[in-house]
Amino acid sequence: MLIHPGWNPVAFQVGPLAIRWYGLMYLLAFLLFYLLGKRRLAHSHHGARTGLAPKDLEDLLFFGVLGVIVGGRLGYVLFYKPGVFLADPLTIFAVWTGGMSFHGGLVGVLLALGWFARRRGIRYLDLGDFVAPLVPLGLAAGRFANFINGELWGRVTSVPWAMVFPEARDGLGRHPSQLYQMAGEGLLLFAWLWWYSARPRPRGAVSGAFLVGYAVLRFLAEFAREPDAFLGTVLGPFTMGQLLCVPMFGFGVWLLWRAYRRSPAGPQAASG
Repeated sequence: MLIHPGWNPVAFQVGPLAIRWYGLMYLLAFLLFYLLGKRRLAHSHHGARTGLAPKDLEDLLFFGVLGVIVGGRLGYVLFYKPGVFLADPLTIFAVWTGGMSFHGGLVGVLLALGWFARRRGIRYLDLGDFVAPLVPLGLAAGRFANFINGELWGRVTSVPWAMVFPEARDGLGRHPSQLYQMAGEGLLLFAWLWWYSARPRPRGAVSGAFLVGYAVLRFLAEFAREPDAFLGTVLGPFTMGQLLCVPMFGFGVWLLWRAYRRSPAGPQAASG
C-alpha cells in the first residue's frame, strides 16, 4: 500500500502569518478563472454574446468569489449540519472550524451571476455559458488541496494504489478519492466543456452540460469517498453529496433539452 506523504498544510510562514496550501489553491483557482476568461473573450462568439471586455473579468471574479465563500459556508451548515446551526446559529460564522459545500457554493455563484448579469444587461444564460468552462480547473485545485491536507479521504479498499492516510488513524488502505475527483470533476470536465464550448452552442447548453457533467462525475466519485463521519449515508447507501447531485442533474438535463428544443436548426441558430 501507498502512504500519504503527510505534507504540512502550511506551505510557508512569514512571521506569525501562516500561508496554507488550501488558501494558495483558492488563489490558483481564481487566477486560472481570470486567465482562461481572457482567452475565451479572445474568441469572437464568446465576447459577442456576453458583451464582456477583459476588464469586466475582475468584477465578475469578485462577485463569484463572494458567491463561493458565502454560499459554500451556508450550504455546508444547512445541508450537512442543520442541527448544529439550529442549536447555535452563530456557528455559521465559525469558518476557522472548516466546512464548505460545493453545492452551496454553486447556488451562491448562480445568485451572484444573476446580480451581475442584471447590472450589466447581459442575458443570464449567456453569462452562465461563458463562466461554466472556467470553473473545473479551480475545482481540481481545490481537490488537490484536500489531498495535500490528507482530508476527505476515500473508503477502505484493496486496490493496488490504496493509500494510508495518517489523519484517518486506522492504518487502513483507502481510495485516494481526492485525486479521483480532481481528475474527474476537474480535469476531465474542463477538457469536455472547453471542447464543447469552442463552437457556438444554443443558449444554455454549455451551462446544462456543466451541471450534468459535474453531477454524474461527483455521483460516481462519492462511491469511493468516505461519507462524513458525523452524517454517514442517507436514504440507504447514498451520501448527501449524491443526493444534492440529483436535482443538479435534472436541472442540467432540462437546460440542455430547452436549449436544443429552441434551436432545431443547429447551434448557430441561437448565436444571436
